[in-house]
Order: sequence, then structure tokens, then C-alpha cells
Amino acid sequence: MAQPLIIIAAGGTGGHMFPAQALAEALLLRGWRVRLSTDARGARYAGGFPDAVEIVEVGSATFARGGLLAKALVPFRILGGVIGASFRMLREKPAIVVGFGGYPTIPAMSAAWLLRLPRMIHEQNGVLGRVNEVFVKRVNAVACGTWPTSLPDGVEAVHTGNPVRSAVMERAGAGYIAPGDYPMELLVIGGSQGARILSDIVPPAIAALPMNLLQHLRVSHQARGEDEERVATYYAEHAISADVQPFFVDVPRRMSEAQLVISRSGASSVADIAVIGRPAILVPYAVAAGDHQTANARGLAEAEAAVVIPESRLEVETLSEQIRAILETPKAAMQMALNALTQGRPDATERLVEMVETLSGHAGDAEKN
Repeated sequence: MAQPLIIIAAGGTGGHMFPAQALAEALLLRGWRVRLSTDARGARYAGGFPDAVEIVEVGSATFARGGLLAKALVPFRILGGVIGASFRMLREKPAIVVGFGGYPTIPAMSAAWLLRLPRMIHEQNGVLGRVNEVFVKRVNAVACGTWPTSLPDGVEAVHTGNPVRSAVMERAGAGYIAPGDYPMELLVIGGSQGARILSDIVPPAIAALPMNLLQHLRVSHQARGEDEERVATYYAEHAISADVQPFFVDVPRRMSEAQLVISRSGASSVADIAVIGRPAILVPYAVAAGDHQTANARGLAEAEAAVVIPESRLEVETLSEQIRAILETPKAAMQMALNALTQGRPDATERLVEMVETLSGHAGDAEKN
């Protein structure tokens, strides 16, 4: 029997692409053919997808970028993408289309709706993204990574959790070494595209730590490309051992080795922290749509696994005090790590796979492959 085909549609940030990658990895192992539908920007984040995944770049656009001419062309670019996706689906007959959000998902999800194909969305955040908000009443099923997720009246959803990549699952529940008088790792991540405010505040906050901590500390700091040199220079001038890069391909390893993680509270970052189990200081992105990053951080904060500092209150002294409080209290840091694990959903991918196979009607066929 022919392998069933799934089209996974995901936008151009790690927050959308990482859970999409996790689903792709799992379905390949179960005998599915997998295609990723994204745009050129999203394709840049697809390097971690297995080679067996076919990546198709589709025409799409957003009103949030570009000048007047670019905005005027948005409907035509989206229409062209929808038409192209519709013809491909008519020819290849996918068993299901799953959207993970972001404007590059519009063509595939629209085509699936027009053709009445089985379709579902996965919302990673505690507040629906703009594109998922459009499709939430036009799909057969809704999966949520953060619970509770704010949904329109009458819409029911399944709390699957946020799928994490296989590289994260390999580190799930990795033993935590509490802070002490020995080499310690501090990981700073600002989402897949970095965070300017963390590059401004974190280095001086670390430099303000007492020498008994600094002498043992090594920092992995993800900074935007335009900030990389100045951040690296700052650490070097203050004799702080630091590895500064625009993008870490081995975040799961670095996180599993860290005594503390300082991060935005994007859905994927929160999921990784919870599955691996690490103390965290979270700084929600202030202008995130619907303030969804604050909603994402709520579970870890209420479990006393993370300290949440709003951007409006993020100052060098405040952050330095929080870093010091965690690194100087090993028992409390260990408890934070254990508390984080209670918020993890290591079976999120399996839950999502079950929904996909049930909705598509191909569970039996996939299990035989």
C-alpha cells in the first residue's frame, strides 16, 4: 500500500519550525511521506529536518513588512500560492495537511480548506497566532501546546503539549548538576532570531556578579548577527569566558549542560526547558501578539521553575541579582530544575501523531510500515 503523504505547513521562525520538525521526524519513522510547505525565510530554519522531508517553497506574504507596493502585492502573491498549492494537492492527494502557524502556512491551509482535505492546526502559544486565528474554525481539529490557550467560543482543542525535536528528547530529564565551586554553564537564548535587549542587559548583569561566581562561569550567548561582535567584545574585555553566535545548532546539548538558562519565553524554548529540566529566567517579548509569551511563561513560573522578568522591569541590577540568587543557592536551583520537569510534555509528539493518524484515517497503514 502506498505511503500516506502529510503536508506540514510552517512559518519562518524556530517557534513554528521546531515542533513541525518533531512531527516530521516521528511520522517518517512510522512510514509516512512528509513534505514541508514554507517560504524562503522558513526554509532557512529547515536545516535540521531529515533529508527525507521534501521542502517546497510557496508564494506567500504579509502586510507587516515592506513598503506600499509590497503591501499592495500581498493578496496577489497569496492567491498565487494558494492556486499552486491547490494544483499540487489535487495531483498528489495528501492524507492530511497540518499547519503550525506563520503567514507562509496560508497557501497550504487555504488549499486544504478549499479542497475539503483533512486538516488541523497546532498552536504553540497560549494565545492564537494571527494565521491560526483565521483557520481555527476552518479545520477539523485543533492541538494546543500551551494550556490553557485562549480560543474562540465554540472551538474545542486537545492539549498535546509542544513537540520537541529528537535532539531535545535525547536530553529529556538529563541529570542536573547544581551550581557550585566548579565550572558552570549559563545559556542565553533569545528565540531563533536572537533578542537585542538580552544582548544589551545580560552581559553587564553577568559582569556585575561577584568574582567567586565569575571565575567558574562560561557563557553561551545567542546574539543577532549585528550584535555578535559587540557582545563578544564586551565579554572579552571583562575577562568572561563566552561563546557568542547568532544561532546555536546544538541548543539541546548546551541547555542540558547549563546550570541556568536565560531566555525569551517562546513556546519552543519553554518546551525545551521543561522537557530537559533546567532553572530559567524568562523575559517575555513585550510586543508579542496578544502578549502570548507571558502566557507561555506562566506554567514554569507557577511551578516555581522559572523567574519571569517583564521587559519593562529588565535592568542590569535586577537581572544580576536574580542570576546570583540562583547560582548561590544550589538546593533551590536543584528544586527549580525538578519543578521544570513537572511542566514538560515529553509525549507531546506522540499525542500529535495520534491526532494526525486518527484524523487522516491512515493510522493502521502507517503502523504496518
